[in-house]
Amino acid sequence: MPSYPAPPKPAPESLVVHTKSRVLELAWSSGDRFRIPFELMRVYSPSAEVQGHGPGQEVLQTGKRQVTIAELAPVGNYAVQPTFSDGHESGIFTWGYLYFLGSRQEELWREYEERLATAGVDRDTPMAEKMGGACGHHH
Repeated sequence: MPSYPAPPKPAPESLVVHTKSRVLELAWSSGDRFRIPFELMRVYSPSAEVQGHGPGQEVLQTGKRQVTIAELAPVGNYAVQPTFSDGHESGIFTWGYLYFLGSRQEELWREYEERLATAGVDRDTPMAEKMGGACGHHH
C-alpha cells in the first residue's frame, strides 16, 4: 500500500452515497470535500483480492465503470466497507485511504489508464472469470 497523508480530522463530517451519479461524497471539517467515483474505489480497493499479497501482485480491475455500491457498512469509527454491485465486498476503506483516493484522483486515474494500456485492455474489458481460489479465503 502506498503511504498517504492522514486526513486533517480522522472521520469525515459527512458521507453521502450518490447512487445515480455513482460517487461517494465526503466532507471533512477542514473544508476538504471529495466526490470519489465508485469505479475508482472499486479499481483501487484495498482488499487482498485487488492488491495481492505483495508488490507486483496487484490484480488489474476492468469493466467496473457501471459498478455501484449496494451497501456501505461502518467498520468501527475508522473505516467503511462497501458491498459493490459486482459482489466485491472485502475492501475496508479507512478514512485515510478515502482521503488519499479523493485528494489524488487525477493521478490515480492516470496510473490506472497506464496500467490498462500496458495490459492491452480498456476500462470496459470484462474481467476474466476467476479460476479456482487464489488465496483460499474468499467466500
